[in-house]
Amino acid sequence: MDRDTRRGSLEMAAAMLISGTIGLFVLMSGQPVAGVVFWRCVFGAATLAGLAAAFGLIELRYLRPRVIVLSVAGGVAIVVNWLLLFAAYPRASISIATMVYNTQPFMLLGLGALFLGERITPTKLFWLSVSFAGMIAIVSAKPAGGFEPANYLAGIGLALAAAFFYAIAAVVTKLLKGTPPQLIALIQVITGAVMLAPFAVKAALPQDGMQWTLLIAVGVVHTGIMYVLLYGAIQKLPTHVTGALSFIYPIAAILVDRVAFGQALQPVQIAGSAAILVAAAGTNLGWNLRSIPFIRPETERGTS
Repeated sequence: MDRDTRRGSLEMAAAMLISGTIGLFVLMSGQPVAGVVFWRCVFGAATLAGLAAAFGLIELRYLRPRVIVLSVAGGVAIVVNWLLLFAAYPRASISIATMVYNTQPFMLLGLGALFLGERITPTKLFWLSVSFAGMIAIVSAKPAGGFEPANYLAGIGLALAAAFFYAIAAVVTKLLKGTPPQLIALIQVITGAVMLAPFAVKAALPQDGMQWTLLIAVGVVHTGIMYVLLYGAIQKLPTHVTGALSFIYPIAAILVDRVAFGQALQPVQIAGSAAILVAAAGTNLGWNLRSIPFIRPETERGTS
């Protein structure tokens, strides 16, 4: 393993571990979802701008009207995605919301076929079917840990909607190929801060130092630092390594939920979650149906 690959792997692993803990910070802050996302955008924008200035990560010559318009559109989608996902946590648990959220590769698959002309192969349709079966298993499970059935189903629906809006943001980002990703991220969080400012003005401010600390961490660590680590890793790693390491995120989220809140998945939920993760891995890594037990990549892959 060369130096860049090793460093990129460490950056990607760190980014995914950070992502896996965000649900804990969101729930412990005790703040309304709109408030959490607003402060995430504010502190995230400040962190990204500071890091960009310090390391010269952003070149303003890329600020053309098309870039700004598409980045703002992507920012709207990514902020709606955060609002929906954070709202799903208290309704269905961090674990279940995160597992359902990992259906996003299939949302992106459909949107890519519709708007980017990307090819859907029989193999990808198979993985979509596996993911759908996992979703059915999770939906059919009786919620544990004091979650009301209606809230549980609402949480699943919110996580699915969050995945859809994440896929929209990803499609918009693909249209911005060649634009520095740090610039896109900065415009996105600034867009989010502007979007949610009217709600933040009307809401009560956090009441104690712990709440402020948690919100600052969500903005600085889970947004600013995480974005820099993630984009740094993407630039250094092959796509299949990036895809493989991305599964640290849901595993970390499950462990956090278990340790912090004692949330244990039922057997049917474990089976459904495993199906979604395996299907997402198969899609992201290009596993071929002929390569049982799924260890040989496709020779003719469409874009994931």
